[in-house]
Amino acid sequence: MFENIDLSLVNWSRGQFALTAVYHWLFVPLTLGLSFILAMMETIYVRTGDPEWKRLTKFWMKLFGINFAIGVATGIILEFEFGTNWSAYSWFVGDIFGTPLAIEGIMAFFLESTFIAVMFFGWNKVSKRFHLVSTWLVAIGANLSALWILVANAWMQNPAGMVFNPETARNEMNSFWEVLFNPVAADKFLHTITSGFVLASMFVVGISSWFLLKKREVLMAKRSILVAGVFGLLASVMLALTGDMSAKTIAKYQPVKFSSFEALYNGRENAPLVAAGILRKEGEKVGERHLPSFVFRIEIPGFLSVLTTGDKNAYVPGINDYIYGNPERGIMSFSEKKERGETARKALLDYKTAVDNGEKEKALDLAEQFTSEGFRENYFRYFGYAYIDKPEDIIPNVQVSFYTFHLMVMLGFLFILQFAVVLWLLFAGSLERYRWWLWVMLLSIPLPYLASELGWVLAEMGRQPWIIQDLMPVHIGVTSLKAGNVQVTFWLFALLFTALLAAEVSIMVKQVRKGPEKRED
Repeated sequence: MFENIDLSLVNWSRGQFALTAVYHWLFVPLTLGLSFILAMMETIYVRTGDPEWKRLTKFWMKLFGINFAIGVATGIILEFEFGTNWSAYSWFVGDIFGTPLAIEGIMAFFLESTFIAVMFFGWNKVSKRFHLVSTWLVAIGANLSALWILVANAWMQNPAGMVFNPETARNEMNSFWEVLFNPVAADKFLHTITSGFVLASMFVVGISSWFLLKKREVLMAKRSILVAGVFGLLASVMLALTGDMSAKTIAKYQPVKFSSFEALYNGRENAPLVAAGILRKEGEKVGERHLPSFVFRIEIPGFLSVLTTGDKNAYVPGINDYIYGNPERGIMSFSEKKERGETARKALLDYKTAVDNGEKEKALDLAEQFTSEGFRENYFRYFGYAYIDKPEDIIPNVQVSFYTFHLMVMLGFLFILQFAVVLWLLFAGSLERYRWWLWVMLLSIPLPYLASELGWVLAEMGRQPWIIQDLMPVHIGVTSLKAGNVQVTFWLFALLFTALLAAEVSIMVKQVRKGPEKRED
């Protein structure tokens, strides 16, 4: 089936999209979090009238502006790739994927870009309160942009609020509210923006620590650490809570991905959570594929059952449950899902044949099947399985899923500790004496970037082979291009994005070394 698909084209298209997404996400989270830190600092300035708060707000605003400009450039390229590299996917999702992105551009991005001019150039030209409102609107607009993009991404993880139209072979939205309030979207949005808040807070605290190490701008640095430290501590705690919510949602809607987090192959009651472990390459065999097994692991008894259901005695399915089925637990096997997916695909092909042969009544009957809830729930929801040949192909890369998940969680708890310690030292008046801790905070700036990127690697690689969960595998969604064309643009983008990143880091470093504006008389 689909012998003509060029797997080289699929892999290069995946690589190019991953490259663009990774670079784009280096800029976005700082925008999400730093915009709110700016708004809070300016609020304090307006309420107190202390010009020092205005001075430090303007300093961090310059760094925000540098990051914002480059983030926009990479984001535009990312959205164009849906049409250039993934046209089959873009056609299949119909207006569902495009609607949130259109709202993001029309409402959120326009709101953000309109008031950003006032925020940067409106000092001493508009009233303090209007300028403050503009800064808050920029922060709200930036995070609303994230909302609509994450709503679109969440639909790919858990398709909802749509009906399939066999005449056009497209999914069409029939409930905007189901798409917007998709449980995956809610958890993904909260977890993603709080990760941006943590990243921006560490960025501000780290750079402020550098000023204290250099014994420059001490007052500005301490005030910045106060605002960013409190914001970061609250955000890091919220990050852990939203991560727990996300895990429960994934266990429900993407269970194979969840099982791969823990390298759980055989389901069990009172399932333990692996706190840490090392995997060897070859272990249990599923079909023709060897899955990794543990060299060693440290487990917390019953905690995985608690994490998923709140009951330590609850049964947590493993990967084998979804491959071979578990009728006692109401879990269908791969072969049964594939059979149902092929039934849905055959109904679509029969409809096309009936239309071509002018059999209007037969075509109408087949079309009505796709609008019936029973057919959608029992057959069409497994449509993508018709394009998967082997059961082991629905298993993501277990090693990547396991290591990214556990490293991300460890970093998340580390951030809580770091913000708590830096605030304790600040309030104790001894922060400057612990120079080694200032170095720790400065050198920790890359860690939230790493954690944030790991989160996206986990989200996207963990749901392979699906570009739309259970409806479309990745290899079906590509555009008919020559692999060589994608290779050329891949390397061009790699050079361009690397140059942009180098330029941002260089400009940021120069701006930090320059420091804030001189105090006004």
